[in-house]
Amino acid sequence: MRLCLEARQLACERDDRPLFGQLDFALGSGDIVQVEGPNGSGKTTLLKILSGQLGDYQGELFWNGVSLRQNRDHFLANLLYLGHAPGVKAGLTALETLAWYQALAGDIPSEDTSLEALAQWGLAGFEDVPAHQLSAGQQRRIALARLLLQPRPLWILDEPFTAIDRNGVALLESLIQAHANAGGCVVVTTHHRLDIARLGRIRLGVTGE
Repeated sequence: MRLCLEARQLACERDDRPLFGQLDFALGSGDIVQVEGPNGSGKTTLLKILSGQLGDYQGELFWNGVSLRQNRDHFLANLLYLGHAPGVKAGLTALETLAWYQALAGDIPSEDTSLEALAQWGLAGFEDVPAHQLSAGQQRRIALARLLLQPRPLWILDEPFTAIDRNGVALLESLIQAHANAGGCVVVTTHHRLDIARLGRIRLGVTGE
């Protein structure tokens, strides 16, 4: 399936302060796009709009030519969103967290594949440890293991490189590149300098700083 997430005249303001306006772009299969801008320019807000979490905006979004407002369920079924926070509950283990996310998305949880994903992220031996006993980097790696478990064509990732070490950075970059090479689409915010081929950019201006 050919993918296309399109924005037409997208604009948003918070507390009567414009964050961004008149954004026009189209992202398709094989695209990796970094959203850039200083703190307060609306990067996370834009990602929440693109992922269907915020409906308070002007303009229109389209998924494969159909308005998101009319096609939200189908769009969400094709989306994997990772937020700025790792989204890991303190009392759940890594395995329990991944099983919960898979069930929430309508997937069938598999302990074997979850163990493989956690091992790839360097968490072998930590599968049954409650998250509150793990470091920030280990909690981030639990969240990133979802990229290996929940096959969705569109990835929207908000600061996914936070708290991970050099090996984790290299693995994440390779996964993003491989996803695009396989026909997926990735939208990402990060302060990390990405070592990725054919990287596109959406730049948000300085506002209210």
